[in-house]
Amino acid sequence: MSFQKLVMAIFFLQPIAFGSWLPRIPEIQARLGLGPADLALALLGMPVGILTTLPVAGRVVSRIGGKTTVIAGFVVFSVIVCLPAFSRTPVELFIALALLGVAMSTLELGLNVEADRAEKDTGSVIMNRCHGFWSLGIMAGSLLGSGMVAIAVPAEWAIMAAAFVVLPFAIVASLRLPPDREAGAAPPHMPFKLPSSALLGICAFVFGITMTEGAIADWSAVYLKDVFQTDGMMTGIGYTIFAMMVAAGRFSGDRLKQRLGAISLARGCGAASLVGMLMVVFAWHSLVTLAGFALVGIGVSVGFPLAVTAAASLRDRPAAANVAMLSFMALTGFLIGPPLIGFIAEVSGLRVGLAVLLAPLAVSLAFTRMLKASF
Repeated sequence: MSFQKLVMAIFFLQPIAFGSWLPRIPEIQARLGLGPADLALALLGMPVGILTTLPVAGRVVSRIGGKTTVIAGFVVFSVIVCLPAFSRTPVELFIALALLGVAMSTLELGLNVEADRAEKDTGSVIMNRCHGFWSLGIMAGSLLGSGMVAIAVPAEWAIMAAAFVVLPFAIVASLRLPPDREAGAAPPHMPFKLPSSALLGICAFVFGITMTEGAIADWSAVYLKDVFQTDGMMTGIGYTIFAMMVAAGRFSGDRLKQRLGAISLARGCGAASLVGMLMVVFAWHSLVTLAGFALVGIGVSVGFPLAVTAAASLRDRPAAANVAMLSFMALTGFLIGPPLIGFIAEVSGLRVGLAVLLAPLAVSLAFTRMLKASF
């Protein structure tokens, strides 16, 4: 199997177990007796784990290499992704999600570095397709998780089964990646300095996109259940549809980028995400909400892959360091989004809470011009 296909396969396998967790959030919320604000605080654990890890993860990945990071990261991630379902208190859920954020962010940084290496080594454009396979994987996991809800399989066993069925395939594929040429060499010491204006602009573009992705992952099932009284598999289908459309957008993203250019593609998608979110917020029926989730999925699909390529193309520091800084700045959206939506929902309902996403999506649309670095 070629380098590019190996990387795409690993991108697909990585989020399956995490996707199976997402439809279980309303179940865990009910089991722990959490209101929207309490759930928001517990969900804050994952972004806290991510944001405390990424400042050092870039140097770690640069030192040991993307391949080693992916192999070791899969083993750790497969254990930790099971922990949130075993939580019996809000504090336990917060801690489990924080650990999951640490494991997941390190593993995904290694994956993005490997995707960038595959592009540079082969001269091909695959970043959008790699993230398309990631979206396909999380969609498959979400669909699997929704099915497990429908047949009343306990969350603990369903997520554990998904994680440990995937793990052997992921390890075999990761071991077949080409050796890291620069692994083992310590990166040159670089004193801390503020990100360049180009990188800050790319981060401003991706902020609203990642905030929206994280918010829909955390709140779509709760929104459908609370606002439209859905149950069973229907509760988790919103995120499945969203992830499916994200995957569809990313699979066509590389071709569209070559035809339209990064900026035009990002602007079209940005407009679609705003229209879709308006549909979600003002929906009068669950089917309209599902259509809105689909349009938002298309809208946000190519944003992060375009931003990764743009950040990795900057020459002020190593690619791993730039991608880590991008992730650190962009994933702040995950830190702000879930609790902000939860606190507003506690007072005004989830419709108003999700309406908060309209402003950062508009900011992302305004900063699409910064993607000129991806050419």
